[in-house]
Amino acid sequence: MPMLDERSQANPHLMRTAELMAAAQSLEDVVDVLAQTARRIAGSDGIAVVLREEDFCAYVAEDAIEPLWKGCRFPLDICVSGWAMQNRETAVILDVGSDPRIPAAAYAYKAIRSLVMVPIGAPEPVAALGAYWCAMVWLDTTTVSRLEALAHQATVALARLRAPQSAEPAIP
Repeated sequence: MPMLDERSQANPHLMRTAELMAAAQSLEDVVDVLAQTARRIAGSDGIAVVLREEDFCAYVAEDAIEPLWKGCRFPLDICVSGWAMQNRETAVILDVGSDPRIPAAAYAYKAIRSLVMVPIGAPEPVAALGAYWCAMVWLDTTTVSRLEALAHQATVALARLRAPQSAEPAIP
């Protein structure tokens, strides 16, 4: 399954992440690639990688100017990462203070105003990638597309890792 798509070819960082995702040997490798590359690709002040653990969202990695939620778990039903996974849809939020998908208490002491949360995994999302900005920013389609392309690369890598490995050599 190819790791590059038309969105990736327009950005050299996404082309490099495609190579890194193709080399990933575990879920931890995929999370590491996301944590090391997403902030630069999004041009954001922070990112978080969230894994679905049954009815919870586990914030497992981040790269941010201040601590976010690494090591925390939240019910799927009360956080935006859970919303993105349950709805299989990217959440684009210009103002965290006015969006009902945002739990006000979790963001009360965070310097976050705008965010994008992208689900990872198909057909059922198993993770999400969030990008955060300290200022309220207009989230253009290019930025959102880059994050979705990165999430797609992670989806492909995870599908490859889950696929049964054949012990039989391929017949030419």
